[in-house]
Amino acid sequence: MDLISSRRPALRALAAAMALLLAAPLLQAQDKAILMASTTSTEQSGLFAHLLPAFKAATGIDVKVVAVGTGQALDMGRRGDADVVFVHDTVAEEKFVADGFSTQRKAVMYNDFVIVGPASDPAKVKGHTVAAALGKIGSSGAPFISRGDKSGTHAAELRLWKAAGVDMAAAKPAGYKECGCGMGPALNMGSSTNGYVLTDRGTWLSFKNRGELTVLVERDKVLFNQYGVMVVNPAKHPHVKAALAQQFADWVTSPAGQSSIAAYKINGEQLFFPNAAR
Repeated sequence: MDLISSRRPALRALAAAMALLLAAPLLQAQDKAILMASTTSTEQSGLFAHLLPAFKAATGIDVKVVAVGTGQALDMGRRGDADVVFVHDTVAEEKFVADGFSTQRKAVMYNDFVIVGPASDPAKVKGHTVAAALGKIGSSGAPFISRGDKSGTHAAELRLWKAAGVDMAAAKPAGYKECGCGMGPALNMGSSTNGYVLTDRGTWLSFKNRGELTVLVERDKVLFNQYGVMVVNPAKHPHVKAALAQQFADWVTSPAGQSSIAAYKINGEQLFFPNAAR
């Protein structure tokens, strides 16, 4: 056996060790990533495009976002398909914690809902309370586009119809249409049909295809829209990256994260208002 042949096993072992050393930083970088289930409003408003690079710069952690309705996002957390959830349905979030799928819910920020509709306002809702406006829309038969997707916005909409005295389970108004879609597509449908839509203000401010739509009902206290963040409980799903997810929850509610949220504006108008310290 020549000298080279006799050393081949050692050379192969050395090459394998070097490959592992070279791969280690890449593997470590891949490990420093979490999956977040969140609402379409945080994604479509452009907030995450602003917020997540700041979080990565502070921590080195990548965040992959799956933007769905709040109900679907919470279901992902229940199944262990996400490491952290960032949503806006306080009642459902508190149940998520009570059922043991997270150990803590943290308030992060708020904005508000508005009712948009055609400037011609066929149901004559402008300037009215939400309850009065929905009553007028329902009785007029004017088109109303509902997300119909069990999202936080959809849950809020159903509560508002109920407060307006409209029993959606018994009979939906003549013009009521459910799209089973996110906020952006619902607004597109509203724009194309000159229908009324309940939307979060953040998505509305970033929405471009407005057509004849304009804000008609706003500033009613029942339109308050709170967002919260929850780390999925590793006691339920041991595979979740709870430690990394906790870093996100801690950062987004820290002074640095809260300042980053407050700094996000479109045409000089702030979309979300941090309130973790309230």
